[in-house]
Amino acid sequence: MISPETEAQILRYYHAERWKVGTIARQLGVHHSAVVRVLAKDGQAPVARGQRARLIDAYVPFIRDTLASFPRLPAERLFQMVKARGFAGQPRHFRHAIKPYRPAPQTEAYLRLRTLPGEEMQCDWGHFGHMTIGCAKRPLMAFVMVLSYSRQIYLRFFLDARMENFLRGHLGAFAAFNGVARVVKYDNLKSAVLERQGTAIRFNPTLMAFAGHYRFEPRPVAICRGNEKGRVERAIRFIRDNFWPARTFCDLVDLNEQAAAWCRDVAARPCPEQRSRSVHDVFVNDDQPRLMPLPATPYPVVEQVVVAVGKTPYVRFDTNDYSVPHAYVQKTLTVLAEPQEIRIVDGDKVLATHPRSYDKGQQIEIASHIEGLVQVKRAARAASNTDRLICAVPQAQALLDAAGACNEPIGLFASELLLWLDSYGAAELSLAIQDALERGVAHPNAVRLALERQRKAQCQLPPVVTLPEHIRARDVAVRAPCLAAYDRLLTDKEENHD
Repeated sequence: MISPETEAQILRYYHAERWKVGTIARQLGVHHSAVVRVLAKDGQAPVARGQRARLIDAYVPFIRDTLASFPRLPAERLFQMVKARGFAGQPRHFRHAIKPYRPAPQTEAYLRLRTLPGEEMQCDWGHFGHMTIGCAKRPLMAFVMVLSYSRQIYLRFFLDARMENFLRGHLGAFAAFNGVARVVKYDNLKSAVLERQGTAIRFNPTLMAFAGHYRFEPRPVAICRGNEKGRVERAIRFIRDNFWPARTFCDLVDLNEQAAAWCRDVAARPCPEQRSRSVHDVFVNDDQPRLMPLPATPYPVVEQVVVAVGKTPYVRFDTNDYSVPHAYVQKTLTVLAEPQEIRIVDGDKVLATHPRSYDKGQQIEIASHIEGLVQVKRAARAASNTDRLICAVPQAQALLDAAGACNEPIGLFASELLLWLDSYGAAELSLAIQDALERGVAHPNAVRLALERQRKAQCQLPPVVTLPEHIRARDVAVRAPCLAAYDRLLTDKEENHD
């Protein structure tokens, strides 16, 4: 940056002392382009005295007229137009050469927008990088809603910006504010506006149904007029500067809990409209009493996706596979997804309920679904056992590969590992398999001994093993029947004979 004192010296040496641009630059220790920029700012031609004529000088009138009509015309296109008219220069410095002739954009002035208490809300999404969950990389999106009068902020993070999460953000904000404003302002995002031609707007029908349920007016701002929802834009910037830096969290639930605490405490700053009062004070006393009350029943927000079941009893939803009963293969079902669980339905019949996974490429199963198929296809039992084992303990794949290389029976090995999985759990079995791999012993005994060492180190009792039915039948205690009744029969028979 050139200081005001240096600018004054440049103008004095140029006008009073008649120094050249290069002389001024050398004597003051600045770049010659800085001298040219100061002279151009003062209204002088940005060409130093005594400089030889340039190739572009003959085309300056054409460049001025063209840029006057099309101020945003790219330099590449303007170069092609000048070249077609005989310009023999190169495009390397053309962009810098025409910069002084491009009209400066006119500064636009804005009026301060004011609203009544409880009249308006503004909402928008903010992107805050990505969150890694297992093998998946999910976008971390912040839903922000602001009451325009008090500047009260509602903040909640989601793993995408789909319509269902957009509406869940509204529900959370309405519950936090304990009411709804009469107008909610949006940017022209697809969740609000599907199409716009001038003043003709085609709203998203899902948002219109939601707005009808809560009795508010969805109002998109004009195109390229972010100042019309400046409250939420500044709120997002405030979140980036105050809440987000150096923030650590273990998962999405922890992050949202921290966001809620921040909205209650730190975000309760002095109100911009009334500096003597806090945002929380203005919200409680002015905004909240004038909000519209919430309806008796909340709007149902469930993501519905129609899925096709292939030849295997799984449906694919959000990059993961969820099991269904094997009788429903080759059929079309519906997935009803909520943040913590998904339901797979056939009409009004619920076929399966699974915890929702935000990982990638996972296989979430219900044991009865797979057991039913295994009973029908007994030849697939070994493959099913191996698949279930690898899904629960990924390290088992390397151990089974090593066992196969040593000609060990993989099916029997996988069955034994599954028994230990049910007895010890996935975490303990994973450590035992890792120990066997490090020792280079691909044998069931290596895993069993590692499990025993872990159990003894933790001073735990041996796991309770449920014996098969045919073995338990051998241990059934059989009591000898009482033969007194037979003795009485013999006695009665002898008496009758006598």
